[in-house]
Amino acid sequence: MIKNYLNNIGPGPLVAAAFIGPGTVTVCTLAGAGFGFALLWAMVFSIIATVVLQEMSARLGIITQKGLSEIIRSEIHQPFFRNMVILLILSAIVIGNAAYEAGNISGGVLGLETIFGNTSIEVGSFAINSFSLVIGIIAFIILFIGNYKVLERVLVTMVILMSLAFLITAILTKPDISEIFNGIFNFKVPEGSILTIVALIGTTVVPYNLFLHASLVKEKWHDASDLKYARKDTFIAVVLGGIVSMCIIISAASIQAQEIHSAADLALGLEPLFGSFSKYVLALGLFAAGITSAITAPLAAAYVTTGCLGWDSNMRSKKFRMVWMFVLGLGIIFSSIGFKSIEIIKFAQFANGLLLPLIAGILIWIMNKSSILGNYKNSTLKNLISMVILAITIFLGLKSILSVFNLL
Repeated sequence: MIKNYLNNIGPGPLVAAAFIGPGTVTVCTLAGAGFGFALLWAMVFSIIATVVLQEMSARLGIITQKGLSEIIRSEIHQPFFRNMVILLILSAIVIGNAAYEAGNISGGVLGLETIFGNTSIEVGSFAINSFSLVIGIIAFIILFIGNYKVLERVLVTMVILMSLAFLITAILTKPDISEIFNGIFNFKVPEGSILTIVALIGTTVVPYNLFLHASLVKEKWHDASDLKYARKDTFIAVVLGGIVSMCIIISAASIQAQEIHSAADLALGLEPLFGSFSKYVLALGLFAAGITSAITAPLAAAYVTTGCLGWDSNMRSKKFRMVWMFVLGLGIIFSSIGFKSIEIIKFAQFANGLLLPLIAGILIWIMNKSSILGNYKNSTLKNLISMVILAITIFLGLKSILSVFNLL
């Protein structure tokens, strides 16, 4: 039974690896440190929303054997609207992922520095972080191999490591179980927590994962009979990813440290209570979160670009490689020299704020087209759940846009 399950592991863990990046780790740490267990319900909602949307994305990929961006390109017939949607998708995902890639690599670096300390190479007036180069080279090699099975095995291993690291950390803090259940089932919105709730949901329900999932399932499965495996794979991986995020919130809520602003602070705060072992465990989790996102972000950008522009989406094609090399290269450079372009990141946040509700809406529209999915289109119940999620993504998008312009 276990062997059969392992053989049918698909892109689900890659989706989980993509949304549990350093940003998610930081947001969950701040949620736990600032509001205790009170916001655990927001993660439960995020898990449900992600399962629903990712299942639709996986179903679309298996039935059509096409990526989401390819379907959008062929199904939106009005040229102006199609071009505007494609431009927004490319802006949010390619430029956005390039902007966030430095953060993904830096998150992995933070994990290594918690264990090994800071290591920089002086080049003229610049101090280059050697760990950024190491993580970048690892990501480059895995992506350049261009073999889905290799990619899957590497990321599944890293997700398992990450899951164990954060689960052990949560257990070490000996949390109050009744408080955990209270946080899950009591929908409290503490004063000043609204932006943190938006961030928790926004870092889990990720627009580029919808494109990534639809493209990757067709690498693994080719027939409608495989849908049962894809659904199980999606459910288990996303729920596991959600539990990892909840473990980070629980760890930060359980520890009574003075100042916690990041996972690195959490690791240092755990050390005097539970010894250096706990620091190393959490640092390993942070490293795994960083390197998995550093691999999946360029990969998603490549699938989106090739699909939108009608290029070959083969992982070994020159244009496919050109896109992920561009995203990864920028991430390595910006992370190595410590450069942070706030304006580019703000633009990416703004574009993603617009993109999430738009793509969720287009995905629901596509999932109701018999001409594309036949008998596998959405049921009435799935549409009802999807519309609730769409309404919340519109709310999130507005909040995200307003916060970028400091209007919230």
